[in-house]
Amino acid sequence: MIKVSSIGKFLDQPLLTAKINRSVPAILTTAGLLVTGNQVKKAPQGKKTKAGFKSAIILGSTIISALSAPKIAAAITKRVNSKSVKQIQKDNTEIISKYILNTPVHPNIEKLLNKVKTKILSLKEIDMLNRNADKTIVNKLIPPPENIKAKDIFKEIGWLSIYGAVPVAGGITGGVIADRLTEKNWKERIPNKVNEGIYQYLANIFLCNIGAGLALGALEKLNIKSKSARCLGMIGGILTTGVIGGSVMANYIGNKIINPIVSKKYKNDYRTPELLDLTLHTDDIATVSLLSGLKWIEPSLPLLYSISGYRAGIGYRNHDKHSHHEKQAHFLRNKC
Repeated sequence: MIKVSSIGKFLDQPLLTAKINRSVPAILTTAGLLVTGNQVKKAPQGKKTKAGFKSAIILGSTIISALSAPKIAAAITKRVNSKSVKQIQKDNTEIISKYILNTPVHPNIEKLLNKVKTKILSLKEIDMLNRNADKTIVNKLIPPPENIKAKDIFKEIGWLSIYGAVPVAGGITGGVIADRLTEKNWKERIPNKVNEGIYQYLANIFLCNIGAGLALGALEKLNIKSKSARCLGMIGGILTTGVIGGSVMANYIGNKIINPIVSKKYKNDYRTPELLDLTLHTDDIATVSLLSGLKWIEPSLPLLYSISGYRAGIGYRNHDKHSHHEKQAHFLRNKC
C-alpha cells in the first residue's frame, strides 16, 4: 500500500515539474493549431482563410504572452522562478554525492538516490525512498510544502495576478490587430474585447486571488494551520469574492466606464457566468495549491490563463443587449 505522503512527494519532484514546464510551449502551440483548424472548419466557404488568419493572430499573441508571463511577473514582483531541468540535475548531483560520501546508505536506497540525480522516480520508487531513506535527504531533494505566511501572501497573489493579466492583455492586443487587418468596422469591435478582458481578469483571475488571499490571511490570524481548513477557507474566499463579486464588478466597469467612452450608442451588455467560465476556475485550484505551498500545479497556469486571453481576443459576450436589439429590429423590419 503506497503512503499518501508518497503521492505528494511524487508530484512535487522538482525535476518532474521542470520537465512539464519545458513541454508547455509545445502543448500550447499544438492546442493553438487545433483551435485554428477548428475555426477554419466551422467558417463558411469563402471565409475560411480569413477565419484562420484571425484565429492565428489572436492565438499567437495570447500564447506568446502566456509564455512570457512568468518572467514578466517575476521581474515585477522580484520572485524567483522555478529552476531549469539542468540546474535541478546539477543541484541533485551535488547534494546526493556529498550525502553518499559521508553517510552509510543501503545499496537499494543508494541506487534510487543515484537515479534521482538526473531522472524522475516512479511513484513506487518514491514510496520506497520515502519509507526507507533518511527524511533529511528526501526533503532536501523534494522539499515539503510550506504554509505561506501572512506577510508573503499578497506578494504571491501579486505574482499570480500579473501572471494572469499578461495573457489577457495579449489576447486583446491580438484581437484588435486581427480585426484591424480584416474588418472595416474593427473599432466597433474593441469594446467587446476590452469588456470580455475585464470580465475574464476580474471574475476568473484577480478577484479570485484576492478572495483566496483574504481568507488565508484570516486563517493565519486565527492560527489555523490545517491544510484542509486553509484550502476550504480559500475556496470560500474565491467563491464569494471572485465568482460572484467579479462578475458584478466586471459588468459595472464595462457598462459605466468602457461603453460610454467608446460610444454613446453602445447599449449596456451583461456578461453572465456560464459552464466554460466555471471550468476556468480550475486555475483557482492552482491558486489554492500555490498558496498552500504546492508547486507541482504551476506549469498549468499558462494553459489555463490562455483560455481567458483567447476569449478576450475574440470579444466573446453571451448577453450582448446591443446586438440583441439590432437583431430584433432587423427581424421586425424584414417581417413588415
